Amino acid sequence: MAKFVSDIMQKGPITISASERLSTVEDIMTLGHVRHMPVVQGGKLLGVVSERDLLRASLSVLSEHRDEERRAFLHVVEITRVMSTPPIVVDPGAEIDEAAMIMAEKKIGCLPVLDGDELVGMLTETDVLRWIAGVPTED
Repeated sequence: MAKFVSDIMQKGPITISASERLSTVEDIMTLGHVRHMPVVQGGKLLGVVSERDLLRASLSVLSEHRDEERRAFLHVVEITRVMSTPPIVVDPGAEIDEAAMIMAEKKIGCLPVLDGDELVGMLTETDVLRWIAGVPTED
């Protein structure tokens, strides 16, 4: 049975540049069915942007504006204004239960997996729940 983060993490995560806009993040999340994206610049992990971050940014204009105005708003907002930083990360050799404890204590839904300074994967709450339930990992 899997024991380490590297056994169940999603390898090669989809990343987004810190210079992109929230509208791009929303499009990628919707099309790719992802809820968390590492934000990188020059190959370095700067933070994480999540669906929750998008929702929080959207709520500031959602109640009084139509959808196209909301999209226009998201188009001008930089990711760095809403992303979670500094990112809370985990090593690929960490035990899964240790990573799950970090996620529970910090109330976060994912952990970027860093091997040294290199982003090698993402561990999400779904990955941990699948592991607990004994569901085989998808490669």
